[in-house]
Amino acid sequence: MLTVLLVEDDRDLADTVIQYLELENIRCDYASNGIAGLELVSQNHYDALLLDLNLPRLDGLAVCQRVRASGDDTPVLMLTARDKISDKLLGFDAGTDDYLVKPFAIQELVVRVRALAKRRSGQVRMLSCGDLQMDLTTKTLTRQGLPIKLSPTCWTLLETLLRASPSVVSRQQLEQALWGDEIPDSNSLKVHLFHLRKAIDMPFDTPLLHTIARQGFAIKADNG
Repeated sequence: MLTVLLVEDDRDLADTVIQYLELENIRCDYASNGIAGLELVSQNHYDALLLDLNLPRLDGLAVCQRVRASGDDTPVLMLTARDKISDKLLGFDAGTDDYLVKPFAIQELVVRVRALAKRRSGQVRMLSCGDLQMDLTTKTLTRQGLPIKLSPTCWTLLETLLRASPSVVSRQQLEQALWGDEIPDSNSLKVHLFHLRKAIDMPFDTPLLHTIARQGFAIKADNG
């Protein structure tokens, strides 16, 4: 069963959405203001967040920005009565993944929720594993608070691994992320992985970049 959070101050609309989602086997938590919504996000795992734009205490844009700043990659669907392209651009800048303009058909909401729940958001701006932190907004990387410099290729390599962390990423997936269909010689990935490991692991006690035999590579805080 999917679990979503609805943050909406219109209680009548919220009741309608919650009841319909439950009929579709989607469990829905509810908050009537932005602060309460953030509290629930910090306490629970959700497959998607449904955020009204005009919320008391903290509006939907601010909620979305704080969710993304914390490194949370839960997909966000923004619900709003504003249909101007400028308003939508503000939402995407804040980190939302999709927009649904009020009034909307509940069936369309369900379709979009199911589609969003199949993936994690690409809008997250902070990626981390253990004491390693990658800030995609400022393009900075630190470990134990110390700055680390990477080449553009190693940055893309690490970002791909961190987005999947702690899952394994295959050699083919990494090569596709780095070079698309024009993959260079077979040693190129090995060389870049060496330089990445040298930058993020060698100066520190605990390795984060692991080679998983016959599977690929993973960024994770332990070797288990």
